[in-house]
Amino acid sequence: MPPEPTRSLWRHPDFMRLWFGQTVSLLGSQVTLLALPLTAILVFKANAFQVSTVEFLPFALLGLPVGVWVDRLPRRPILIATDLGRFAVMGSVPLAYALGILHLAQLYVVGFLSGVGTVFFDIAYVPFVPSLVSRDRLVEANAKLEMSRSGAELGGPGIAGLLVQGLSAPGAILADAASYLASVASLLAIRAREIPVVRPVGEPERMRRQIGEGLRFVARNRLIRPVVGGVIIGNLFLQMGQVCLLLFAVRALHLSPGRIGVLLSLGSAGLLFGALVAERISTRIGIGPTIVAGAFIVGLGGVFVPLATPRSGTALLLAYGLVATFGGVIFSVNGRTPLHLLGGHPHRRIPRGCARDSPRAPDHALDPGRRRDGGVPATAALPGPDPASAPRRPVSSTHVIPVSRGRRLSP
Repeated sequence: MPPEPTRSLWRHPDFMRLWFGQTVSLLGSQVTLLALPLTAILVFKANAFQVSTVEFLPFALLGLPVGVWVDRLPRRPILIATDLGRFAVMGSVPLAYALGILHLAQLYVVGFLSGVGTVFFDIAYVPFVPSLVSRDRLVEANAKLEMSRSGAELGGPGIAGLLVQGLSAPGAILADAASYLASVASLLAIRAREIPVVRPVGEPERMRRQIGEGLRFVARNRLIRPVVGGVIIGNLFLQMGQVCLLLFAVRALHLSPGRIGVLLSLGSAGLLFGALVAERISTRIGIGPTIVAGAFIVGLGGVFVPLATPRSGTALLLAYGLVATFGGVIFSVNGRTPLHLLGGHPHRRIPRGCARDSPRAPDHALDPGRRRDGGVPATAALPGPDPASAPRRPVSSTHVIPVSRGRRLSP
């Protein structure tokens, strides 16, 4: 168990180092979310869909095997290595632009490699947090990290838009590259010893078995299967929709990058209201209907976009953002709780990486525009003397929703 002061985590040195680094990194990532596709649109007059697609592919393809690999390796070296890798990859864009050698193909490579790094980081980050704080402080730690994520989503797009407008889209990506160095510095400064990893024997065969067990677990479970299916489908169309939205805003509505960023920031206010009412709604109508309602609300927000004109575009895009993020949080908060409902399930038979990351592979579509988590997802496992048999206590990255046996899961 990591050493734990009795005071607030604001006075916990190692946690504060992690919190500071991740806060800076999350703000930087918001810049790239806007600047990378705008680079394709503004610099190359291209369709940014391909760039966003290759950035998403690692989440869909690598979630399961990476979950198994991470379970076998120390997490902090993975976090540091992926941050350094993403610093180099992102830094190559403004460097190539300054030298006059930036090519659209480079954006494809950057999008894919940054996605690979984010998959490794996000999955390794989940079990690393419990190395810093004890189990009874995880909810507090999670809340503080979530506060940073929400703050980045609220303020980040506005900052990103101003940077793109002032420095150019490729130049703005330099801010994200620098943010990864801040994250590396914070991770290197952490003094707590990481929970040791128990390495299994016969790794190649065991990995295949673990991945198979994870897939079978998801496919056979009546609670998780529909959520994962919905997330995969939603991710595909949300990805296309986000890129089309940027193209539409730039080419049809003639909005500047600064205005687009401000609209995205203001629209993210729906996150706050959604987070406040998500648990209340699920308590009233049940988690299953709430998940469906959240997905429906996200789609409903999209109705405002094709109605926008150069005169009404600002108001209607703001309405889209408010409605879509509101529904996205309702879906996200409740969609991450199914494992919490498996109170009697023999979790020790479920490989940690696969059980956690099967639903997590497309997890970044749970919230519109969201790519990185600031907290520990619902299926995160807490530390124990034996990671293979440690009890599971799911922690939502937005809320912890207590679920009684009497709560309804479906209409």
